[in-house]
Amino acid sequence: MSETLTTTTTDVVASAEEQAAEQVGALAQQIVGMLGSATELLTIELGRRFGLYRALQESGPTTAPAFAAATRIAPRYAREWLEQQAAAGYLTVLEPGVFRRERLFVLPDLHVPVLVDETHPAHVAPAASLFAGVALAFPELVEDFRQGRGVAFEEYGPELRGGLGALNRPGFTHELRGWVEALPDRAAALDAGGAVLDAGCGVGWSTVALANAFPKARIVGLDLDEASIIEARRNAIDAGVSDRVSFVHGNAGDATTVRAAAAVAGTGTGTAETTVDTDAAASGFDLVTVFEALHDMGRPVDALAGFRALLRPGGALLVADERVADAFHAGAEPVERMLYAMSVLHCLPATTAETGTVFNGTVLRAPTLRRWAAQAGFGRVDVLDIENPFWRFYRIG
Repeated sequence: MSETLTTTTTDVVASAEEQAAEQVGALAQQIVGMLGSATELLTIELGRRFGLYRALQESGPTTAPAFAAATRIAPRYAREWLEQQAAAGYLTVLEPGVFRRERLFVLPDLHVPVLVDETHPAHVAPAASLFAGVALAFPELVEDFRQGRGVAFEEYGPELRGGLGALNRPGFTHELRGWVEALPDRAAALDAGGAVLDAGCGVGWSTVALANAFPKARIVGLDLDEASIIEARRNAIDAGVSDRVSFVHGNAGDATTVRAAAAVAGTGTGTAETTVDTDAAASGFDLVTVFEALHDMGRPVDALAGFRALLRPGGALLVADERVADAFHAGAEPVERMLYAMSVLHCLPATTAETGTVFNGTVLRAPTLRRWAAQAGFGRVDVLDIENPFWRFYRIG
């Protein structure tokens, strides 16, 4: 009997050690795989930055020398990038036959939506720009990690600013009308010629999409980042909606700024700063939209209160923010894991640098949003039945 017990105990210990070794190995393998994914993202950013995917789409099968000449990049870099992209599976290769000395590289048609077509729903290549922006500001974050003063949004460069806008652009282009129609009374008000404040508009693709979805409405975009507002104005001009779209640079938590935006909507002027005569702001807004921006606001309750003060009768907020669990738990789902990483690397430092008042970070949970809304004077927050893998949509008011 004692020999049997000893054998069983030994087997159990060996099994536990094997399981521990497997877990250690799995984590090590996971981290190495993450390194591969991260570095490949930066090679995608090179392709975006220099228009390499579009060049491949337009040229069809091409050799490395011809590709280097067409894109005017260093020949050796061109060959290495093409081979790396083929090794990663983003390009296909036609190997040389008897009468060819150079292999041909091809961008498959099925990869064009993901890598080239800027408004296709599958166009997620801008995630590479987002990652590049986070990497750009990483030294600043390291420098600040003990002090906690924050890292200003502009430190993340045009990579993050443009990446965020481009990543969300397809959804705005194709789905925004449907999102607003989840608030039928607000959609009707805009169809009749109402006014919208698009708070946290970034480079303006949501503002442009609102103008296209509701041709009779007046739209005002508002953002704290001046470079984003400059780019948003250019995007509105290029989209042919600048006659109905205006942009204001300022902090959504500042009541004067929000009233200035309302004045712009009421007067129909093309641009404004916060020096606009706020007495002209009485007309207010039928709808305020905040797309993936409330969690980045350093004074969210002030912002919500300012929006509420300028809503017309029946007016409401349409807020879209991160689809996360209602409470923290370890071992989160992949999307929440990604959002937490972005919070550590970008959203929390950038918000901290803004005001040093509220430090929410990327992970905005529904109970927190409801608490902010109540503190701002709203009596009702409804979760809308809108399918989206990343965002949860709320009607406030």
